[in-house]
Amino acid sequence: MSFPGSALRLTLIFVLVQSNTTVPIPTILDWSDDSSNAIGSEYIIMEHAVGVQLHQKWPTMSGEQQIACIEAISRNIQQIAAIKFPAYGSLYFADIPIDSACKGRLQVCAGFDLAAYCDGLIDTGLSRLPPVDKTLPESLYFNRSVVTHTRLLSFGRDVIHKLSEDTRIRETAAPTLHHADLHKRNIFVSDDDPTIITDFIDWQSSSIEPAFEYADETPDFAAPSPNLLFEDQPADIRAELCKEAFNACLQGLVPRLSAARALDDNLLRPFRYCHRTWRDSAVAFRQELIEISSRWKELGLPNSCPYPLPTSDELVAYRREFEDFIAARNLKQRLICLLDTTPDGWVPTQLWEATKSAHNEAFDELVQAVRDARVTDDQSMSEEELRAMWPFDIE
Repeated sequence: MSFPGSALRLTLIFVLVQSNTTVPIPTILDWSDDSSNAIGSEYIIMEHAVGVQLHQKWPTMSGEQQIACIEAISRNIQQIAAIKFPAYGSLYFADIPIDSACKGRLQVCAGFDLAAYCDGLIDTGLSRLPPVDKTLPESLYFNRSVVTHTRLLSFGRDVIHKLSEDTRIRETAAPTLHHADLHKRNIFVSDDDPTIITDFIDWQSSSIEPAFEYADETPDFAAPSPNLLFEDQPADIRAELCKEAFNACLQGLVPRLSAARALDDNLLRPFRYCHRTWRDSAVAFRQELIEISSRWKELGLPNSCPYPLPTSDELVAYRREFEDFIAARNLKQRLICLLDTTPDGWVPTQLWEATKSAHNEAFDELVQAVRDARVTDDQSMSEEELRAMWPFDIE
């Protein structure tokens, strides 16, 4: 029998949450993790989510309603984070292979300790790399050298193992379940009173992780408002208040997560990027290794960092690459806000044509701005560089 997949994991998460909390989630009506069933695929059938998406209600809510909604969300997070686990990993039956009889008793098996968790992060990063001899398209902003990724991940393994021995990391490493994609499209509220949470959906990426893994998770309802495509736009005061409200709620209701968020981010970023270097680029992970190595003593870490600092010439070149990476990331965030889309570019079908038109218009405007800038400064970004940086498909 094949190793259990997402249908089993998601079913167990739902049963666990429903058995230990009052967090509202849809009821699962039927499920199968056996791809040899009549459908020919794993499946889950659940009740329709109750209410309307918070994403639809948020723009018309008052500031008081938004803050009350954030408090209600945080109280649900509190219940989920309070569930205790002996180790890290995903939820499975303790006695697989699975038959229909054991589906009625949802026992779960333990995962890994912190040292094994660190190895798992690096091994995951390595498993996502293509073969060394495979021909890959060149990319201006993302280093696609498999050799570079492999070398950095080798250093990264030693670095995160050293970091995992630090008391600050261990004190914020409690195995914790958290919704891995907590944004407004996955939260449903009452149409009559949007401060009442009626359902949380989209749990399939959730697992039991160290609490510090969620330190950088800021949901879109609590994120600072991006300045879209223009740097001189004023900050959204309401967005800042929502951010402060969310942080205050976590501090009072979920101190485990709040403590992790209070740590110096340099201690945590190597864990954050190491398993996704192929997606996020080697540039980002290399910069995190440089930052932790340069601040090793300042952060109170013993001995020396396993990652040796590059030469001064290399640091200049690497800094330039990292600035390009940050520019590409910021551009994507502004486009997400401007187009009202998810990070992978998803929009509702009924909004597709309007969003595509807005996307093309934004691209054409920036192309023209780049061309105008090149007239007076031939060192500024070129149109080819903009196209390489652009996060979504261009027709």
